[in-house]
Formats: sequence, C-alpha cells, structure tokens
Amino acid sequence: MRTTRPPGTSRGPSARHLAHRPRPVHGGAGGLPYEITVTLTYGEQGRTPRPGYPPARAKGRGRAWYRGDCHLHSWHSDGRRTPAEIAALARAAGLDFINSSDHNTHSAHPHWADQAGDDLLIMLGEEVTTRNGHVVALGTDPGTFVDWRYRARDNRFGRYAREIRRAGGLVVPAHPHATCVGCNWKFGFGEADAIEVWNGAYTPDDEVALADWDSMLVASVRGDARSWIPAMGNSDAHRDPDPVGTPQTVVLADDLTREAVQEGIRAGRSYVAESKSVSLSFSAAGPKGEHAGIGGRLRVAGDAPVTVRLEVTGAPRCSARFVTDQGVLFTSAVLPVSGSGTVEWRTTAQYAAYVRAELRHEAALGPLPGPLAAFTNPIFLGA
Repeated sequence: MRTTRPPGTSRGPSARHLAHRPRPVHGGAGGLPYEITVTLTYGEQGRTPRPGYPPARAKGRGRAWYRGDCHLHSWHSDGRRTPAEIAALARAAGLDFINSSDHNTHSAHPHWADQAGDDLLIMLGEEVTTRNGHVVALGTDPGTFVDWRYRARDNRFGRYAREIRRAGGLVVPAHPHATCVGCNWKFGFGEADAIEVWNGAYTPDDEVALADWDSMLVASVRGDARSWIPAMGNSDAHRDPDPVGTPQTVVLADDLTREAVQEGIRAGRSYVAESKSVSLSFSAAGPKGEHAGIGGRLRVAGDAPVTVRLEVTGAPRCSARFVTDQGVLFTSAVLPVSGSGTVEWRTTAQYAAYVRAELRHEAALGPLPGPLAAFTNPIFLGA
C-alpha cells in the first residue's frame, strides 16, 4: 500500500488504517451534513529514495565578505515556500549562503540538493522551538534532528547545545526578546556561539535585543573577561510578503564553505545589513601602523591615539554612530542621498574598550533613534 505524508513529518511504518480529523466547519444551527468516501488501491511497492544533500562547499572568491541568511522556513514546517522558491529569493537578494531552519524537523534536508550551486552555499539546520525560546542549529550535519521537548527549569539545554556542536553546528538563540508565545529566550547565553540580535523587519524587540547584547559586551571587557558572543541578523522569512535576506549577515570567511562561514560567524568577523544595497568597511588603526577589523583586537597602549574609520555605501540619509562600553560617543552628520560616505573618529583604549558601528535611518519620533540600516560586531581596543 502506498501512503503519502505532508512535508514536515518523518517516514515510518504505516498501519493499514486511515485516521480522519475534520476541521471545524461553521454552518447553520442544524450543522452541515457530509459524507466521506475512502478508496484504497494497491500498486507496486515503491523504492525509498536515498537522500541527497547539498555540498558543503560552493565556488567562492577565497577570503572575502559573503552575505547570508541563516533563519528561513519552508513548507516543511510553518512556512509556505518550497526550497526552490526560497533559493530563488536568496539569489535575488544577493546572498551567497543560506541555512535551512524549519521548526523541530530535519525533513527538508534531502530537498535542498537541487537548489545549491556554485553561486549559493546551502547549509542545513533546524530551529529548535521550545516553550521557553527558540534556537537556530546552524550548519549541522545532514539529517541531524535536535529535540525540543524541555523547559529552562529542566536544566537540559546544555546537553542539546553540545549535541548541535557535535553535529558540526553553531548554537544561535533566535529573536531573544520576541513577544510571541514561547519565543522569549529563557535559557541564558552561556552555550551560545552567536546571538540573533536582528530578526526580520526592525522592531522594538530588536532594539531591546541590541541593547541587551551591548550589555553583554560591556560585561565581557570587565576585569579579566575576554570571551564575548558575536551578533548576527536573519530574516526568519516564512511566506509572502516576508523578504528573504532582510536583514542579512555579511561574514568575512576564508572561502564559501560551511566550515569557513561558521568560523567567520563564531569569530565575530561580520556585520548585519538590511539588504544587499548596504555595504560597509569598519576598521581601527594605531599610531605605528597597527590595524584591526571587525571582530578583531587593536593591540595598542592605553593612551595611544586610535583612529576609527567607517566607509559606507548604499545608506542614503542615514547617520553613523560609534558605540563603546561607555555608550554612544560619536554620531555623524546625515549621509548624502547618494548613500556613500566616510566617517572617522579618534579615541584611545583608555577611553573605549571596544567600538562598534551602527547605521541608523532618520528618526521618526523625537529623540528616539531611527531603525537600523546596519550594525557591526565590535573592534576591541588595548593590549
């Protein structure tokens, strides 16, 4: 007997029965009469196809900046798009890599092979959707399933975070301050490889997540602490009109491979942009030719002069802000309508333990900052 299953379900033995669960139908007071006819037919025994998975490498440009969206949903969970439609939208958005992240299932994994190509690296993963928050398993081995049936009070998340890493993936808490039921992240960030600070269209939830992440950066430079958690941004696109690649994480990677992209994300060599139109270069330089880029450390004496430089394209009428452990210490004039410009600021490691850049659209309400057009991971200052 042949049976079919909807996307998002797993294969297994089929009993010879049919279970029908009618959905509510609203009719008159007397109800709605209906009749169901079930016909069973026998055919040739089909062969179970061997799964094929996308390659872990695409044709890259060597060490370069690569754009990606690592939080996407297909019709294998609660999305409405096929893998082919998502891949087409990713290419149109100027992306070099994506990550499959359907809710609590890996059933989409074998359906991405035909969509990969020299121009698009497709990584496989899952959005592990618990009742106490969601976490993206980013770039796991093909066919990896991560369980979701636990709460923060069960003290079991560490076990599953380690499972993600053993499968070659990154642990990325998603939309940590989202207000949907069960979306707010309650497991802490001790197991996180990165944090999804910007999720989809920029909202107050993202502003709170950005401030929370910045507080973590401040804590990381306090005393002898040297560890920090990089930020990233993803679209979380499910269906039309959700745009794929808004926002997108731009990663400096040694090549367009799963391992190289993951290493760039883990090291914080990345920035987040609202679209392919926005590009930036952010660096810090010392007085003796010392240089550091995003995610790096400029090793200079505490009183040595440091020049911070931001070059921007594709951000018309935006302003740049330099944020440090002391808060926002510099805000630029508004960029011209061309969207291009260069901003410099001078400081010292005594004054700023780190510097990160934000590009903001014009504010709509008084003193409140405008929504982000882009932001970077920090550059740390000092020996």
